[in-house]
Amino acid sequence: MRRRVLLPGALAVMLATTPHLLAAPQQAGSAESKEIVCSLVWVGHEDAIEQFLRDAKVVKIEDVPIGVTKPQRATLEVGGPVASLAWKPIRPGYVKGYMESYKAEIAAYQLDRMLDLHMVPPVVERKIDGLTGAAVMWIENTRPWNREQPPRGPEPAWSLQLSRMKMFDLLIANIDRNQGNLTYDADWHLFLIDHSRAFTGKKNLKGMAPLGRVDRQLWEKMSALTLEALDAGLGRWMNTNQKKALLARRDQMAAVIAKMIAKRGEADVFYD
Repeated sequence: MRRRVLLPGALAVMLATTPHLLAAPQQAGSAESKEIVCSLVWVGHEDAIEQFLRDAKVVKIEDVPIGVTKPQRATLEVGGPVASLAWKPIRPGYVKGYMESYKAEIAAYQLDRMLDLHMVPPVVERKIDGLTGAAVMWIENTRPWNREQPPRGPEPAWSLQLSRMKMFDLLIANIDRNQGNLTYDADWHLFLIDHSRAFTGKKNLKGMAPLGRVDRQLWEKMSALTLEALDAGLGRWMNTNQKKALLARRDQMAAVIAKMIAKRGEADVFYD
């Protein structure tokens, strides 16, 4: 089956709210789908996309009828690598009992880059109408998570992505992962959005989805993180307490993984 990848010049952004996308996804290889559109188009073009997200003229801005943080969709000038963005001017502070911040959205993307995860779309800081917030690349041709019929992509790649998501969420203390901030494309790439409640001072793993299996390559990158590396990569978006809490969670993950290996053996714990 031929796969068509949308090049950066043809990018458009949408939050996958189109009604027909709520139907059960087609399985890979379906006779109804003549071509597979890959939405993972920013890898290798991050710098250009980040610059456009910062500087592009906003043509129109409108409310998005999903999401507890009430994002907006901003349509951008024609001719750039991105057609629109999700606009989240969330001032750091507590909202309905949760710590929220637009800076956490940027930190999640920057950490994704540090870990070579390629699951969080580009996010930058910018001003629109006098407000400072997170400008998130809006991904084209994605499908929302269906709780009644969860997507099941080709194995083992699909389960590997789910494991990477859990590892990432534990590391950043993302207590808000749900079907509203999971999306995927027809080529079975899983994308992670909405991290405004992550990167708190939480130092334990309680209340978050436990690990089942572990991606060895990703874990090696997580294991190598240091306070100095976090200062260099995330210095503007996280304070020292948040960085130390992230490393404390990483160390707790290491203890959990060690117990899993002792009980089940490395071959049953790690994806290689």
